[in-house]
Amino acid sequence: MGTDMYQETVTSIVDWKSIWKPLALITGAFLVFFFLPLESSRFSNSIHEALALVRWYAREHVLLCLVPAFFIAGAIAVFVSQAAVMKYLGAGAHKVLSYGVASVSGSVLAVCSCTVLPLFAGIWKRGAGLGPAIAFLYSGPAINVLAIILTARILGPEIGLARAVGAVVFSIVIGLFMHLIFRKEEKAKADAAMHLPEPEVERPLWQNTLFFTAMVFFLIFATWGQPEDARGFWYAIYAVKWWVTGVFALLIGGMMVRWMGVKTVKVIIAGIVVLILAKVFPEKPLVAFSVGIVAFVMLLTTTRGETETWFISSWDFAKQIAPLLLVGVLAAGFLLGRPGSEGLIPSQWVSSLVGGNSLWSNLFASLVGAFMYFATLTEVPILQGLIGAGMGKGPALALLLAGPALSLPNMLVIRSVIGTAKTIVFVSLVVVMATLSGLIFGHLSV
Repeated sequence: MGTDMYQETVTSIVDWKSIWKPLALITGAFLVFFFLPLESSRFSNSIHEALALVRWYAREHVLLCLVPAFFIAGAIAVFVSQAAVMKYLGAGAHKVLSYGVASVSGSVLAVCSCTVLPLFAGIWKRGAGLGPAIAFLYSGPAINVLAIILTARILGPEIGLARAVGAVVFSIVIGLFMHLIFRKEEKAKADAAMHLPEPEVERPLWQNTLFFTAMVFFLIFATWGQPEDARGFWYAIYAVKWWVTGVFALLIGGMMVRWMGVKTVKVIIAGIVVLILAKVFPEKPLVAFSVGIVAFVMLLTTTRGETETWFISSWDFAKQIAPLLLVGVLAAGFLLGRPGSEGLIPSQWVSSLVGGNSLWSNLFASLVGAFMYFATLTEVPILQGLIGAGMGKGPALALLLAGPALSLPNMLVIRSVIGTAKTIVFVSLVVVMATLSGLIFGHLSV
């Protein structure tokens, strides 16, 4: 009798929980819509900024940056053996080697905090240690050569050098801290890796190296932005970026024919179609690029074997990451607006809070940089305007060290890959170290 009553009570509690949770969500949603301040011009403008940022992101960033990054991540998951990842980046790998490789990776990847995510997820799922994977995650958007050169040229060599040194040190120190904080999990991961069977090698290392090199340079040149000065070396590269991108696409196609069993006639037809569209629409290179992506997908999916597995792996990354990025970009645009515009939070609040070199101004700059979305290289003109409005040198460096490596969309995706606890620790370490670096640099610059 008593047991039956206890079971009925437990059932009742469970039923009430299942009722109250959706009821609370529905009520909360109703109250939000009921009190929407549609009459407020700032609120309406924030909605416009959110949609405008998503549109800009879709037009300028998704096709050129994210889609190639998804395919690179998928290729990592399929073509790179777990043994190779464990050897160079695994939890039990030699620390100097693993952190050295991870910390300088950004010097060849001109990617932003979102584009690096598929690559990070790829090496993490292949068995990379938490410390080296985090070092790679931070270094990818923070240490690319273009950003550091542009920083030194526009904001001054002093802050450019401080950014370069700080970013390399950050990636190693933050990775080491993450390894130490979660060392029990890392030890278990390293112990498990010792018992992994020796994998069968599909192709020699030099072939994989050439293949990934071609894909990385394809990504670099496809995302090469137009410099402000229409002269000099950087503009000369920009002027031929699509030709160089096409050469690397041709190399990738040749390797797929030679090493992956893709039929030569398919690659030739795809190349001819892309060339025709490039000639017909010379002022709209995204037309040819988009069709090229579609043709590439068809090459992968109509060839049985590892190319089909490659596409499925890339699609899995896209399904996991793309929706979270959409939500995050919408939120970032709504709250902070696009570069040069305002969202719900007035820009003068930001500029008035980051003057001088106080602990608060550096902390605030780090927090704003951590949550705001920066596309590759856009942080430099934004900071140029903020410095002109009175931003201190210390907070400027703090924002440079926290901003490109983090963003609200970036945090949401990282959480889905490594979990809530590790994400909170990673973000906290970046913010704290950026704040301290800003304080030190600000005092040295006085």
